[in-house]
Formats: sequence, structure tokens, C-alpha cells
Amino acid sequence: MRKVSNLLPPRMTFEIGNTTGMGTNYDVVIVGGGVVGSSIAYFLSANPDFGGKIAVIERDPYYTASSSSLSTSAIRQQFGTAPNIAMSRFSIDFLRQVKTRLAIGDELADIGLHEPGYLVLATPERADAQRAKNRVQRGMGVDAELIEQVDLARRFPWLNTDDLALGSLGLGSEGWFDGPGLMQAFRRKARTQGVDYLAATVTGLTMASSSKVGEVVLDNGDRLAAGTVINAAGPWSAGIARMAGADLPVVPSKRCVFVFETPAKIENCPFIFDTSGLWLRPEGQLFLCGVPPVRENEPDDFGLDVDYELFDELIWPALAHRVPGFEQLRMLRAWAGLYEYNTFDHSGIIGRHPEVSNLVLATGFSGHGMMHAAATGSGVSDLIAYGEYRSIDLSAFRYERIAANQPIEEHVY
Repeated sequence: MRKVSNLLPPRMTFEIGNTTGMGTNYDVVIVGGGVVGSSIAYFLSANPDFGGKIAVIERDPYYTASSSSLSTSAIRQQFGTAPNIAMSRFSIDFLRQVKTRLAIGDELADIGLHEPGYLVLATPERADAQRAKNRVQRGMGVDAELIEQVDLARRFPWLNTDDLALGSLGLGSEGWFDGPGLMQAFRRKARTQGVDYLAATVTGLTMASSSKVGEVVLDNGDRLAAGTVINAAGPWSAGIARMAGADLPVVPSKRCVFVFETPAKIENCPFIFDTSGLWLRPEGQLFLCGVPPVRENEPDDFGLDVDYELFDELIWPALAHRVPGFEQLRMLRAWAGLYEYNTFDHSGIIGRHPEVSNLVLATGFSGHGMMHAAATGSGVSDLIAYGEYRSIDLSAFRYERIAANQPIEEHVY
């Protein structure tokens, strides 16, 4: 097996939009035009009770280094905490309606949603923890089946189950989709609803007072007066927060995705979380795989070089162990993207900052941003329009939980 190339995933075509502001006053300025920022822009501009002017500032208008463009774009219900399960339940319902909800005229929005489920594997040491998670999931209405080792080997004969105790299989509402396509659909629909997309980099926030942002300063010289600033800048969000004198426990964390082909025939393969940390899913006749970030980035490291040693040293051995047929494979291409890694508890930080009254946070999703974008967009829209959550309660994700040491603990993947 030799590495062929470092090809990025296929690129979508984007209209850049305005390169300078159409005006200097906005009711809401969203910093970050990826899937989370564009979801907020869509839901807020679609809200009949909000008539304000919205701008989205995107530093990378072609989305070449965007976390949303480089995402593997999956959704699961099998979390261990009720707030994240609620986010997934809301979001899968929306994804099933995307064709019509984000249609423009007669042009439907198709994100290729597939729902074959997730298979989460557990060793004997982790079996009790997996059963405890299953009880939480069942209590939230998640249809996840615990499969003991004997039945696991029977139902998935291509899987090595020798070191496993059980697997948890989602029986619906889990799978994967075209994430860049979802981001583009949110973005296009928001623009048709009057949202301005500005291609620029935020270089500063001027403060009207110690507790309120006055203007958003751009690298092209524009200064946008903002009633509310929404920080949806993903891996760059801690830097945006510092401009307002606020701290965020969010750092960039590089994760690599590898695409391979194999002569092995794997029937009915779900999205797999292995005990080694390996994740795996089919993509047509090929497979995508990776592991959670194993090397911490420096706080200002936004590099996207692929770490090929991960595949040779960790991933390929884990693949061959779990699926013996994968001893024969050829890695075709790979790319790297950035998680906006919340070092506190790996879950999103959503809501108003307690010390900067007009700064709203929507960041820190630690790999869950694509799957939870719809829930985030709807909830933040409520918060701006009504001052409270109505469509989905996201109060558990408030910033204040950090100082109170009330984590919503989830694994990074």
C-alpha cells in the first residue's frame, strides 16, 4: 500500500457575494459563514417575528479550509447525555425536510441523506458504560439495540468480535449526508431571504462599553455597527471572543480523513465506532475512516497537513483487526480539517455571554457542529427574536456551565 495523493474532497461551487458591506449598520452580525453560521442566518431570516438586517462575515469565501467543507458529515443519536440527544433528534427531523425547507423556487435541496445507523462497539471493560448510555438513549426515545457478542458475530459475519462484549446499533435516525451541500443550501436560502454575505476577515471588535460590542472591524476597512454579534467562527472563535475581552476554551484540533478501497465485500455496513477509537463508514464502493485527534494542536495552529503516519501506525492495524478483510486495501486520498475543540467538555457552547450582553456564542462543538447545525440555528434564532428558546431548549449549553463546573461530557468524536 502506498499513498497516492493528498486530494481534498470534491469542491462545491459557491457564489462569493458582496466583498464589502452594503451598509454599516446591522441588527445582527454573524462571524463565520460555515454550516453553523449559515444555519443561524437561515433560521433567523426566515423567522416572521424578526425583521432585522443580518450580515454574515466569512473569511474563506471559497470554503477551501472551512471545517464544514472538510467534514465527514454524519449524524447519530447515540450520545450519552440528554442535551446532545435532543440536538440530534431535532436535527435529523430537519435533515429529512431539507429538500423542501431549503428549496429555492422549484429547485429542491438534496443532501443525499442515508440512515443505515451507527454501530458502537464495546469491550467487556466498557460494556457497563455502554449499557448505561443505552438507558439514557432509550429514555430519550432513541431506538438503539444492544447486541451481545454471539449475535453480533452472526449479524455482522465480516466483523472480528473476539475481544468485544456487545455492540449498540442505532435502528434509525443515524447515518451520513452531503455536509458541504447542506452548508451551501443554508447559505443560498439565507441569501434569498435578504442576508448579506461579506467576504472579509474580522480584525477587531470595538466596544461601546465594557459589556457591549459596538462595531465589527473588517480587514477591508469596513466597520459594521452591530446590535448583536454571533460568534460562529469555529476553530477561530476563541480569537474572536478575545477581541471582546472574553475567554473561550476552544482550540483548533486537526483530524485527518482517509479514503480507501478494498476487494473485501462488506454487506450492510453501518457507521462503525471501534473500541480502538477508529471510525469507519462506506462511501459508495469506497470507505472513509479516521481516528479522533491524537496530537494536540497549539492554540494558534491552523495547519491542514495530512498526518499520514496515523494511517500506517494506528488506523490500518485497527482496520485489519476489526475487519479481517481489510488486511488488503489501498489508500486513495486523504485530507485534514479542524475541529473546534471545546477543552472543557467536548460539547457546544451556545447562548449569550454573561459579561458581554450582545455577544452570542455558537461554537465549541468538537466534531458535532455539522450534525447539530440545524438545532443550533433554530435555537439561536429563537434567542435573538424572543429572548428565549422556543423550538428547542439549548440552555444546558450556556457558557456559565464552565465556571459552575457542570460539564456535558461527551467523547470528542
